[in-house]
Amino acid sequence: MKTVSVTAALAALLATSVAGSAIAEPVFNRIASFAVADNLPAGADRKTVTSAEIVTATDDGMTLIYSDSPLKAIGFIDIKDAAAPKAGGIVAFDGEPTSVTVAGPKALVAVNTSPNRANPSGRLAAVDLASRQVTASCELGGQPDSVAVNKDRTLAAIAIENERDETVNDGALPQMPAGDLVIVKLTDGTPDCASIRHVALTGLAEVGGEDPEPEFVSFNGRDQIALTLQENNQIVVLDGRSGKIVSHFSAGTVDLEKIDTKRDGKLSFTGSLKGVAREPDAVKWLDDDRLVVANEGDWKGGSRGFTIFDTSGKVLYEAGARLERAAAAIGHYPEKRSAAKGVEPEGLEAATFGADRLFFVLAERASLVGVYKDTGAEPELLQLLPSGISPEGGIAIPARNLLVTANEADLVEDGAARSHVMIYERKEGKAAYPQIRSVEKDGVPIGFGALSGLSAVPGQPGKLYAVSDSVYGAEPRIFTIDTTKSPAEITDALTITRDGAPAQKLDIEGIVATEDGFWLASEGNSDKLVPHALYQVNAKGQIKKEVPLPEELRAAETRFGFEGITITGEGDDATLWMAVQREWKDDEKGFVKLVSYKPKSEAWGAVRYPLEKKGEGWVGLSEITVHGDYAYVIERDNLVGQAAKLKKIFRVALADLKPAKLGGPLPVVAKEEFRDLLPDLKSLNGYVLDKVEGFAIDATGTGYVVTDNDGVDDSSGETMFWSIGKIDAM
Repeated sequence: MKTVSVTAALAALLATSVAGSAIAEPVFNRIASFAVADNLPAGADRKTVTSAEIVTATDDGMTLIYSDSPLKAIGFIDIKDAAAPKAGGIVAFDGEPTSVTVAGPKALVAVNTSPNRANPSGRLAAVDLASRQVTASCELGGQPDSVAVNKDRTLAAIAIENERDETVNDGALPQMPAGDLVIVKLTDGTPDCASIRHVALTGLAEVGGEDPEPEFVSFNGRDQIALTLQENNQIVVLDGRSGKIVSHFSAGTVDLEKIDTKRDGKLSFTGSLKGVAREPDAVKWLDDDRLVVANEGDWKGGSRGFTIFDTSGKVLYEAGARLERAAAAIGHYPEKRSAAKGVEPEGLEAATFGADRLFFVLAERASLVGVYKDTGAEPELLQLLPSGISPEGGIAIPARNLLVTANEADLVEDGAARSHVMIYERKEGKAAYPQIRSVEKDGVPIGFGALSGLSAVPGQPGKLYAVSDSVYGAEPRIFTIDTTKSPAEITDALTITRDGAPAQKLDIEGIVATEDGFWLASEGNSDKLVPHALYQVNAKGQIKKEVPLPEELRAAETRFGFEGITITGEGDDATLWMAVQREWKDDEKGFVKLVSYKPKSEAWGAVRYPLEKKGEGWVGLSEITVHGDYAYVIERDNLVGQAAKLKKIFRVALADLKPAKLGGPLPVVAKEEFRDLLPDLKSLNGYVLDKVEGFAIDATGTGYVVTDNDGVDDSSGETMFWSIGKIDAM
């Protein structure tokens, strides 16, 4: 098997994508995002939890239908104009829809009606697409998971999982009753309940063979059904007409190299795991003889990639950790899942676009979609698409050059992102994402995420430094960024050390480079014994000086501390300026401090900065940087998506930055709006990201902005990085 560095291949791909239009290739770019909460019935609480899990489309490709488990409904989205999706309403059930597909004029919905896991039950409902009424319903005798129909819409197959209870006996198998497969005949999309056939699956798997746990079904063109038994680590191929088993085989194991295996607050792709069970979730046929599975894992396994098999069980291609490393190269690696199943590939879709046979791998924890070209041999990674949080299902609509993902996580209770359905269009052009990526060092990508502060590299046009915050507190690092590349490239990472070891108890939110090193601002949190402090670091990353806050500041501290640092003057006249994110205990409501510190005299001072009036949430500062006669600050609310209202750059004249001594009255500075960042944040057609946290102006006077992706923790993992142009020309 040919081995290719995924990040190197991705770099070559991205380089090709920015070549001249004469050789432009078709690419997918996101054109719209639909917040599932927009489909809530009139009068419903906007904060009701919703979810899009499995998504399908009507035959004409003009309407999307998704399953919404917490709402006990399926939802409809009008995509006649795919770039402007509209709410199409819901159909409610008295159970939990787990999957949905379309059979001509009907939507077939698998509904879980189980009172508990020990007593599973469910049914298959047919919803007339014209009237939106349930016109037929068949009892299934167990809890359904996935439903699929064959090409001519005469058969439906339903995986009856009878999901195990992970709190019973540590989730170990067996947990009866056993699951099975249901096959039912269809007429004009309506199931013939009398034709239901139950296919027993016991005695096949070596793992928990008496308790099969069917997960996902897919038909090929010969009406054969591929079925995954996830916890059993087994794949079954059946004849859909007769229900007879054609073949079955273990999904096997994988040895993984160069992966992060520890949840330890750092990104280290040097570990390995041996004999990891694949435990596949989704399965799709690539043709009548080959199938691809997404190896999410569940009970004991999860090999972090995908595998292509033939129907005898022969492995034709094994992705291993290639997708995971590709995700890491664009900042989407979920470090907190390192000790579990990494990026967790869960969903799959396959379709032919023009002359290209493509398949799409949905990585649940990385919130990414890998776009692959099926070559018949080793697949070619074409793109990585940003999705919402936890993509679960996808549907391709080749006739309209569209791809759609359903993203199940709804974090409304945490004030974070909602569940979204996202739409991508394929056409000639340049891939809009990623906007920043890393190069390889020692055969693995430089892992990054949670970029929280930016600084120019003195005297080097197009070069910046960045830092990441406490998400990676076990190994804080300073990244070097080359903005002359497209996408921008992280070319190096310098570990911040104390006494020869990675420095601990830091939450680096700001950085400013000097001729001989750096000053860093660390946001403190007394509850975690992390002090508010400044750190002087040399060019080797060694902390040479720690400057604690004076008592006058520390006495009124909160955990929302320094969020940026910059410098004015030189030599003995140098002054550091830090932006405090939110009001401290001694601040008047609506005002925060810009704090000054003179390294030579060790004198502290401050001015007061007036915040914009807030609506929901809170308003604060995220960055400060100096250029010319002004200090530029990012001021933002902490809201996301449709709720976000304030993401702006303001500026304050340096002549106005006249600090007063701490402990007494502080002068108020005047500010002026410089740039509204909301249009920029909407440019990738996703939901508006919360944390615009970094701003720097390089040696040419060009401004750059970066968002903090929270280390892909309750976040989509998207990092936006863009230029706002020449500052002096604005």
